[in-house]
Amino acid sequence: MSLQTHCAKHLEVETTLRCSKCGKPICPRCMFQTQVGARCRECAQLRRLPIYTVSPGYYLRAAGVALGMAVATGFMWNLLRQIFFFPFLNVVLAAGIGFAIGEVMSRSVNRKRGRGFQIIAGIAVFLSFVTRNSFASGSVIWGLFYSFSLFDLFGIIALGLGIFMAVTRLR
Repeated sequence: MSLQTHCAKHLEVETTLRCSKCGKPICPRCMFQTQVGARCRECAQLRRLPIYTVSPGYYLRAAGVALGMAVATGFMWNLLRQIFFFPFLNVVLAAGIGFAIGEVMSRSVNRKRGRGFQIIAGIAVFLSFVTRNSFASGSVIWGLFYSFSLFDLFGIIALGLGIFMAVTRLR
């Protein structure tokens, strides 16, 4: 005697599998393995991890911290670049700044993660780079122009590395 029925969600799939809690017929695509057996989505009570559950207040806090870090690190980046001048220093400083921005942001939002925080961190590293060039040139407009000129090729490479470090810190 065959007890095959059709999956409650996928009516075209025949199955003998049932949810261990409610007894609803489920197919292998609908099944979630738990400690007490196979369950349907409703009975398994799947929730998003708390580390990825983010309220708007966390985004505001992250943006404020990121803006403060961008200005502070941009100023320090310019200062260190003027004191110790060699081409690869930009790359090393950018990696450190990206890591610092990502880490401080992460701590300010209780180690929450998400794409929104990654975007904010990437923008903060970019603002740090523009701030560095603005302090160096004495003008925000000239700093923006210099940020995207080929005269600062190591700076553009450093910017990419800094953004990478900040984003991976918040994955």
